Amino acid sequence: MLSLLTIILVGCQDDVDNGFPVDEIVVLSFPNYFPEMTYQSVPLSKNKIELGRRLFYEGKLSRNNTISCGFCHIQEFAFTHHGHPVSHGIDNRIGIRNAPPIQNMAFLNRFMWDGVIHNLDEQAVSPISAFEEMDSNFSEVIQKLKNDNYYPNLFKAAFGDSEINADRILNALGQFMATMISKDSNYDKYLQGNYTLTNQEENGRILFEQKCSVCHRGALQTDESFRNTGHFYNAQFADGGLFRVTLDSLDFMKFRVPSLRNVELTAPYMHDGRFYSLEAVLNFYSDGVEDHANLDPILKQNGVIGIPMNSQEKSDIIAFLKTLTDLEFIQNPNFSEF
Repeated sequence: MLSLLTIILVGCQDDVDNGFPVDEIVVLSFPNYFPEMTYQSVPLSKNKIELGRRLFYEGKLSRNNTISCGFCHIQEFAFTHHGHPVSHGIDNRIGIRNAPPIQNMAFLNRFMWDGVIHNLDEQAVSPISAFEEMDSNFSEVIQKLKNDNYYPNLFKAAFGDSEINADRILNALGQFMATMISKDSNYDKYLQGNYTLTNQEENGRILFEQKCSVCHRGALQTDESFRNTGHFYNAQFADGGLFRVTLDSLDFMKFRVPSLRNVELTAPYMHDGRFYSLEAVLNFYSDGVEDHANLDPILKQNGVIGIPMNSQEKSDIIAFLKTLTDLEFIQNPNFSEF
């Protein structure tokens, strides 16, 4: 149950004779305390995943061939754009949101900070077409891949013929991202009985359960809800969060609760990267929450705004959060650029 991929061979001898690798069905494997997979494009196959991996690091998906998915999602930082408050795309254009980590997406129901994407196979449409990111379109991308001596053979190996179209590009990217499972942190080892938390980490775990787990719950450390957590409105980016999707004023400044896995690696934090340290995040929740009209009720209890925490409690919680760092995930060669 704890290996990354379970491989079952499929295919036929003709594949080998034609010079294409025999394809393999890939069954994702994960701990039994993870939720059920939501990803529907199954069965996954080795050749589709490998194609998706190449496309993930392929600059031809952008207008001027310079920006790939991997440009804003860097493996050693849990596939975030480390150090950039918001993503920087083609021609050094600046986006409006912090690039979220890519991890455990096969278990999620909605994607993006505003949840506008509901299908992992559709996720890449947004960055490929966004003016601030790749500024391209599928007609251009398809033509460039067709003109490449390499890609028609990869599509034939993955899909049975060399046709290149948008659905196949998106499916290959989706299958690759579905394999990116983070499940080997010290916290996972603790849950499996293979790691003993230090006194500070255990104190932090208890405090985390008391103060943070309403939103950051379960194996993925998120309930996938959308909440207004009392941030000031950043006029520079004019981002109202879920409001941009629903146009309902009750959704103004509501953003999807992010997973905290690998949070030690993914600074800066929040939808616009406004905080550069975990200490700053916890200081905000203890002392900086604004009393918005639609502030989430969990941050306004018993007449108190925010989450009461003293310095030692914050230090302990951060010690626990660091047990969510998964070094095997950020070093896994299956996710790296070729």
